Amino acid sequence: MVERNISEEERKLQETAAKVLPAGSFGNEGSGIVIRRGEGGRVWDVSGNEYVDYLIGSGPMLIGHCHPEVLAAVEEQTPKGSTFFVNNEHGILLAEDICEAVACADKVRFVSSGSEATFYAMRAARTYRKRDKILKFEGGFHGMNDYALMSMAPKRPGNFPQAQPDSAGIPQKVQQEVLIAPFNDTDAAVALIRENQEELAAVIVEAFQRLIPPAPGFLEALREVTEETGVVLIFDEVVTGFRFAYGGAQEYYGVVPDMCSLGKVVGGGYPLAAIAGNEAIMAHFDASRVKDDEFMQQIGTLSGNPFAAAAGRATLRVLREPGAYDRLHATGRKLMEGITALLEKTGTKAQIVGEPPLFDVFFTEEEVRDYRTLTRVDNAAQAKFNAGLAARGILKGGNKYYVSLAHTDEDVAFTLNAVEESLTDLHADA
Repeated sequence: MVERNISEEERKLQETAAKVLPAGSFGNEGSGIVIRRGEGGRVWDVSGNEYVDYLIGSGPMLIGHCHPEVLAAVEEQTPKGSTFFVNNEHGILLAEDICEAVACADKVRFVSSGSEATFYAMRAARTYRKRDKILKFEGGFHGMNDYALMSMAPKRPGNFPQAQPDSAGIPQKVQQEVLIAPFNDTDAAVALIRENQEELAAVIVEAFQRLIPPAPGFLEALREVTEETGVVLIFDEVVTGFRFAYGGAQEYYGVVPDMCSLGKVVGGGYPLAAIAGNEAIMAHFDASRVKDDEFMQQIGTLSGNPFAAAAGRATLRVLREPGAYDRLHATGRKLMEGITALLEKTGTKAQIVGEPPLFDVFFTEEEVRDYRTLTRVDNAAQAKFNAGLAARGILKGGNKYYVSLAHTDEDVAFTLNAVEESLTDLHADA
């Protein structure tokens, strides 16, 4: 197995991280790498190793690291101030861009993270519907708020619609307010919504759940039954927004919800997210539009700050350039087709799951269509494969290739070579 060169400087930083950070990391899992800089579709660690970057900051850097237009926008704002709390021009104009791009967006309210966006979207739905319960889908990721952390990754999948908390510290009462449905099981989901319509405020769904595309007719059925029952339909587009198409999953799949949450790409690599929705629901953010007991509190110190909004506007300008999404999808297809060919060449029992801008390899021959099929993949083989890629200069998340506009044909060729070598090693070890 190839091993990454680690300098003494990086070793010391990792030792410090272990002392001062839980798990030695900024997140739940330990991090075996310390990144120093990024440019385009590549990053460099403190030891000087270079990587083709398919992590892209967990998704925000869709146009690449240090894009000249984003740098220029942020540098122009720097001497003018970093945040003011009240309205600023970049925030207003970014909201206008979102309303023009996203089908469900009559109005926009900014926050600083995707977790906040989904939290407030669900609160807005409860306010509008005067109901408490939320239906989400098993395996769906909607951030780190208490309602979201239900059956996101249950260790022992239970009976629908019983929710299972994914974290310690969540009040038991929250568990009683969340119903769980199977993703891509149209009949079961529709039946649960109809059966519980009098208690449901909203259905929240990733139109593309983690890496699993919706089954034909699934999103359309959710839209039909929620319109029929009056339940609010929320698309969590923190990942898909501005990634699959300029209008996000709503444009890509042709289904328009009542509300959506946005994040990652929309902030251009800076802390910014948004709730977007139709006029009737978004009115509850405006005290002048509703009764006192219908007004929904929402505020944040850095919400819509001009740095993030300027970066977001610059990013969206790049994405509006003719052919941008054609190039993004073409790069993703080259990778998907190339990896599929290598899986066949090496006789590897694995498959590509996803769409060109966002996909991964899963070590299973079973069709991956929901969370429960994901639990049956060979995670040990996947971990070894990913370790081989990292040692060969490919940086990715545990189960994602995020493709960016900055990735080149050279990056694709480099990646496919690393994939072939890593698969060869995997078979040799087996």
